[in-house]
Amino acid sequence: MLTITDEQVVYSLSPNNAPVAEAEPGETVIFYTKDCFSNQIQTEADLFEAVGWATINPATGPLAIKGARPGDTLVVYIEDIEIADQGCMVTVPGMGAAGDLIEKSETKIVPIKNGKAVFNEKISIPIRPMIGVIGTAPANDDIPCGTPGKHGGNMDTKLIGKGTTLYLPVWVEGALLAMGDLHAVMGDGEVSVTGVEIPGKVTVKVDLIKNKSEEWPVLETEESFYVIASAEDLDEASDFALKGMIQFLCKRTDMNMHEIVSLLSAVGNMEICQVVDPLKTVRMGISKNIMQNYNLKF
Repeated sequence: MLTITDEQVVYSLSPNNAPVAEAEPGETVIFYTKDCFSNQIQTEADLFEAVGWATINPATGPLAIKGARPGDTLVVYIEDIEIADQGCMVTVPGMGAAGDLIEKSETKIVPIKNGKAVFNEKISIPIRPMIGVIGTAPANDDIPCGTPGKHGGNMDTKLIGKGTTLYLPVWVEGALLAMGDLHAVMGDGEVSVTGVEIPGKVTVKVDLIKNKSEEWPVLETEESFYVIASAEDLDEASDFALKGMIQFLCKRTDMNMHEIVSLLSAVGNMEICQVVDPLKTVRMGISKNIMQNYNLKF
């Protein structure tokens, strides 16, 4: 089985990154990942300011997929996510959705015990490991791993976890898949800038859908399909996600535009992923159960 270590990382997703390995379509690959602070915060005495922006959000990779070309879709089936026994969180003045309320930097160390993140003596949270940063290389730009976009990147979407399938547009030859920024658990919004940040090990199976793609990443869970879109503000991101889902359904059903828009207004789910990155991220979902007579597939 192909393995990529956490020493093979990039800090931007770029067509100029040289692949560290190549996988065949259908191959299973293990990615070992550092946390978003490059594993530099180990105690509550280690503050965010000591980390340095240059080492924020490392993504392991990139992995080239043989035969991937622009216009294809990279399929990433997330078979498993294993996490370390300790995570961390930070609050920093001026950072995050509530940064104006924070007067000094603090670090919280969060032990992982018996499948729960021990937040304090009274609160233990069931873990739900997920991938914060996962994407392909953009066509022409070097985009920092901390920024989301049509290539994926730092989407911070809590549903990207074990048992889900992510469909990513391919923009360059080989696709150049990279991932990192795992969380033991994260709430929608990631309002403090961190979930429970943690190193780990991700096992994925990669595949290709040739000559077919969507404009934005698409996530398939057991229950639903989601289009994930990012923009400078939530209004624009929600518009992109909605229009992306409308186009997704237009291509896969015989419903007209009026029916699709009405259906999404009746049963679609527009949800915030994160509000703290350079671009904000929204997902628009539709239940597979509602669409069962259409046998909806990517």
